[in-house]
Amino acid sequence: MCGIAGFVSKDKNKKKILKKMCDRIIHRGPDGEGYYTDEIVALGHRRLSIIDLDLGSQPMYNEDNSIITVFNGEIYNYLELRAELKKLGHKFTTNSDTEVLVHGFEEWQEELPSKLRGMFAFVIWDKDNKKLFGARDHFGIKPLYYTLVDDELLFASEIKAFLEYPKFKKELNLDIIGPYLSFNYAPTEATFFKNVYRLNPGYSFTYQNGKLTLNRYFKLTFAEKERDFKKIVDEISQVMEDSVNKHMLSDVEVGSFLSSGIDSSYIVSLARPDNTYTIGYDIPKYNEAEYAKDLTKRLGINNKSKKIKKAEYLQIIPKIMYHMDEPLADPSAVALYFVSKLASKDVKVVLSGEGADELFGGYNTYRESVDYSFYNKIPFGIRKLISKICSLFPEHRGLNFLVRRGQTLEESYIGVNKVFSEKEAKKILKVPVNIKNKDITKEYFAEQKGKDEIIKRQAIDINFWLIKDIFAKADRMTMANSLEGRVPFTDIEVFKVARTLPKDAKVTKENTKVALREAAHKVIPNESYKKKKLGFPVPLREWMREDDFYHEIKDKFNSNIAKEIFNHERIIKLLDDHYNQKKDNYKKVWTIYCFIVWYQVFFEN
Repeated sequence: MCGIAGFVSKDKNKKKILKKMCDRIIHRGPDGEGYYTDEIVALGHRRLSIIDLDLGSQPMYNEDNSIITVFNGEIYNYLELRAELKKLGHKFTTNSDTEVLVHGFEEWQEELPSKLRGMFAFVIWDKDNKKLFGARDHFGIKPLYYTLVDDELLFASEIKAFLEYPKFKKELNLDIIGPYLSFNYAPTEATFFKNVYRLNPGYSFTYQNGKLTLNRYFKLTFAEKERDFKKIVDEISQVMEDSVNKHMLSDVEVGSFLSSGIDSSYIVSLARPDNTYTIGYDIPKYNEAEYAKDLTKRLGINNKSKKIKKAEYLQIIPKIMYHMDEPLADPSAVALYFVSKLASKDVKVVLSGEGADELFGGYNTYRESVDYSFYNKIPFGIRKLISKICSLFPEHRGLNFLVRRGQTLEESYIGVNKVFSEKEAKKILKVPVNIKNKDITKEYFAEQKGKDEIIKRQAIDINFWLIKDIFAKADRMTMANSLEGRVPFTDIEVFKVARTLPKDAKVTKENTKVALREAAHKVIPNESYKKKKLGFPVPLREWMREDDFYHEIKDKFNSNIAKEIFNHERIIKLLDDHYNQKKDNYKKVWTIYCFIVWYQVFFEN
């Protein structure tokens, strides 16, 4: 795992600028550095050594130095591709997966990304054709950003690298703050830095003769296939065993994160790493350490755990926002930071359970079409009328259900963790909200036209919640600690099985992830396969009602930027109502607070 950065420019000080950009992201690769510059392009790399420790340095070249690449990630089918390329006459000088990209591009050109199994963000310079080619993996596990500055293309693993480019102008993009308040992360291709964009997952780009072209090589498609339940379970078992084995490929030790739930327990039970790592809190219901220790004791492997204290949680937030590059209001990012820090003392690589819920139907919201099928029998016109009436009243749990069920998913659903409604966001903001949530999601709904409700929810959750929240925080928090995180559930071969699951293999009235739980039951030696997912639970709700936490947030809400962007009276009321236990507003308060801290980190400090 590494960090990459570079640019296309005629500037004669390329090496000096490039080094500064790469030094900004040194945490992604403290083991080494490498640079390539010519009269047109500059490519830089910070290395975290995982595979072929001696010869795997980058940039990496082909035989005549006409193809040069910098790469962040792991290619899990590189041995198979290497064998195929050798048969085609390509000569290899290393055992690294990076060299497969060099020769693969020589052979397959723009078709290369679709042949890869893994997590990746790479950029290749074709010197003879003066063409820059880059790609991001199918599911966006690894990040890649780009911007154009005076017709000069810049790219990097993290936005903060652009801050070292002399011509880059740091400007706040407030166009997406409305959607941020709803999604709790930046859900658009545009970022909070004006004119900086993320390359979407499953996309590649070509930059040649001053023209940037984007190409989509992968699209999420689902094809439910009815078959015997036992056969489904066997298919999941086989592909998960294969995926975990692939994700264990390394020349250094591989550990694993471990919570009390099915996802990480399944991975740990298959992989049996020597070391596992768990995070918790002093409040018993938020501490998963005992569950983790029970599993590892039965498996005969080690477990290390840490309890996060309230003071250190609050203290680390500015550092979290710095590493995230953009505001993220997911409280579990802090837990990920601390568990990554704990693991990094022993290992360079960890396995983690991200993606299981989205691919295999793990969220309780997926059960609405099953649990409330009786209500869906009411004609939609009547449900829509009820929805409009209920929407006139303040939000309430029961009313929210009636509002949702009288709207199409395309109108209402933006993911499993919606925070502010559009109406609420407009009320608390002083700046205009010009982007509608449904305009952000409509392309992805259109791709699933005619599919059932669960598949539509999965498609939105994969394209937004999984990619822009879960993988963003997983990448940044592991990399902040120079640790590589690998996610065996979110693997293209695993998806090929998951995309075919019929509805009752995903959810029933009794359970979620039905078929996956049955597959996990075969190898997990305790009751974790039954347990409801907790993720990384955080006692924020309780902490915000304690004086120190409350006053820290209130100080931020009284800052100049808060008063400039937000309706000050309304956000103070949100905070005070939560503090006085009048209403549970902790998610809304935290979403605002994280934005303010992020702004102060990047634009004031």
